[in-house]
Amino acid sequence: MPRLTQAAIRSARADSDLLKLLFAQLNDSAPPSLHEDLDQFVEAVQRLPVGLRAMASTFQLDVSMALDDLGWHFGNWFHEGYNEETSRGLKELEAHEVAEVFDQAYAIALQHWDELDRALDGELEEFVEWYRNSRLLRELEPLNERMWEILKSEEPGAEPGIFRYWVAYARKHPERVAP
Repeated sequence: MPRLTQAAIRSARADSDLLKLLFAQLNDSAPPSLHEDLDQFVEAVQRLPVGLRAMASTFQLDVSMALDDLGWHFGNWFHEGYNEETSRGLKELEAHEVAEVFDQAYAIALQHWDELDRALDGELEEFVEWYRNSRLLRELEPLNERMWEILKSEEPGAEPGIFRYWVAYARKHPERVAP
């Protein structure tokens, strides 16, 4: 069982080394199997130290933005409590601009929540067809573009996407990640 410590955070020289430590602790504290039941996942992450909680609740957004977009994120993680945790997590991580875009997108998604729910009831192909032609996609397009721009790494060697916020946060607040 990995046990992340403040000393380990402070001694990680490279950001990639620190990120490996964070992933190992998260994998142990909030294993991927918890994502099968998002009610259970939300309950589990709420018991974590505030920094790990923020990281666990923002991981899938990073994946969504790397592979798809905000609309697909809400389709894949169709759970209000989960998305509220993601918003809180982004703010805790001091990813202010990312949080602002996410919150705007989530507000739009909530306006289409019933349609999204119906589209998710069918086969994947039905969701794909619905989403491709939906008002939700059209309304999210500028926010997707903005989010991709924010998450694009400009610095050589910097961690991509949301993970750079994890690293900066852990270095700034090790006591909030590993009390």
